[in-house]
Amino acid sequence: MDARREMNSWRPTASVATLRRRAAALTATRDFFQARAVLEVETPIMVNAPVSDVNIGSVKTEVPGHAGAPLFLHTSPEYAMKRLLAAGSGDIFQVCHVFRGAERGRHHNPEFTMVEWYRLGFSLEQLMREVADLVRAVLGQDLPLEFVSYRDAVRRHAGFDPLDAGIEVLQRAAQALGLDARHAREAGRDELLDLIVGAQVGPALGAATLTFMHLYPASQAALARLDTQDPRLALRFELYHRGVELANGYHELSNAAEQRMRFAADQQSRAARGLPVASLDQNLLAALDAGLPDCAGVALGFDRVLMLATNAASIEDVLAFPTERA
Repeated sequence: MDARREMNSWRPTASVATLRRRAAALTATRDFFQARAVLEVETPIMVNAPVSDVNIGSVKTEVPGHAGAPLFLHTSPEYAMKRLLAAGSGDIFQVCHVFRGAERGRHHNPEFTMVEWYRLGFSLEQLMREVADLVRAVLGQDLPLEFVSYRDAVRRHAGFDPLDAGIEVLQRAAQALGLDARHAREAGRDELLDLIVGAQVGPALGAATLTFMHLYPASQAALARLDTQDPRLALRFELYHRGVELANGYHELSNAAEQRMRFAADQQSRAARGLPVASLDQNLLAALDAGLPDCAGVALGFDRVLMLATNAASIEDVLAFPTERA
């Protein structure tokens, strides 16, 4: 079997029919934004600074003759797009390949296609509804929408309150999902919550709907603003359909000082977990100092949406050549 697989490794893993469907979905995506007068932009794939998020692994690359700091393949065009926003670009979108290390599975390929966009003056709800419009267009289904808070989703599907539960409750819940006792004791609150949401809560969402889980704990705000009505919460959402996470969006944080503090906290968390710690993106921080306009932004996993549109069992089924065949 292995010999036959190797012999056929030159072939694409997606069928020609699926590749045609993919091309049509890309055209529909661009038409969607053109109809809304959102500008398509391109930013570098190789960047000088990786993201600091502890849950994302950046891929380092080498360029012969490059005398500066190490370069990385971007995990998202977010930082560069925010520089464009600060420079007065207005509403923008991008369709691009992004790269993430240590991610491989049925829904993961280290290289994948992301659709990312930013809308000036949009509330989080306005952006969620626009995300739904695009996903419906690609899926070809007029699916109903569901909006559920992170707190209510965890209560419903994991049986505890993520804001008030003690760390022991989270440890027991994580151990019930297979995390060994030592790692459960060593893990922090957000690490445990990420495991529980990823393994138990997310897969239960969006069986017949486009389900937006929103208002995340403030400790998981990343680049989102905090809720002025309840600073324990962040103006962040994720979209799920048929148990698959499709998008991650924020009402974007524009306070440069606050973003610096969050990045510093990320670096401390990375060091504590034994993860690589790189220099911060000074160009992004300078853009935030110059002034990021009030906006909401989102990253959508294009391949995952296409998987659902074609009922594919694996992301390989919607890619011409996954990493193993690149």
